[in-house]
Amino acid sequence: MTRKITWFFFAFLAICIGLYPLVYLNAQSNFGLLATKPVELLKNNLWNFAFYTHLSLGGIALLIGWAQFSQKWRKSKPQAHRIIGKTYVISVLISAICAIYIGINATGGTIAKTGFIFLGIIWLITTIEAYRKARSREFGDHQKWMTYSYAACFAAVTLRLWMPILIAITGDFISAYQIVAWLCWVPNLLLAKIIAK
Repeated sequence: MTRKITWFFFAFLAICIGLYPLVYLNAQSNFGLLATKPVELLKNNLWNFAFYTHLSLGGIALLIGWAQFSQKWRKSKPQAHRIIGKTYVISVLISAICAIYIGINATGGTIAKTGFIFLGIIWLITTIEAYRKARSREFGDHQKWMTYSYAACFAAVTLRLWMPILIAITGDFISAYQIVAWLCWVPNLLLAKIIAK
């Protein structure tokens, strides 16, 4: 029962935050995180392309990736597993590269920038390695690397869970954002290491 409840919340959070980028479709330039960005950056076409591409494809990766961890589903629908897997990999490769680029201009200075850039790099590397292992039919290692990849992807969820708590503790958005730039993904990867054993 506990496992089913945990799985339900895992899937529920992934779907909710995976759909979150839709909120930005008609959002104003002062919506959410955009309100912390300088006007010059918001007018930069390359940054806007990277930001919205990262949001959209990262959302897709989060939205579809959780289903890949169902062993029963993988065995009964191998073709669907491969199609969704390839869609996930393509989405991550593009989204992660965009994340590394927009991380250079992350709110919160060097601490936040470094945290988000490292997250983007780790997300990219673990996904490439997971795909490489699948291609070489090393499915045990493929599953381990994909666990790390999705743990990095799930940072989109844990960031949004941690932020209100950190703001309440620190009383300051910037301080909270500097902390969450690391807290949103480091514990995820540690948990993934335990799960992937």
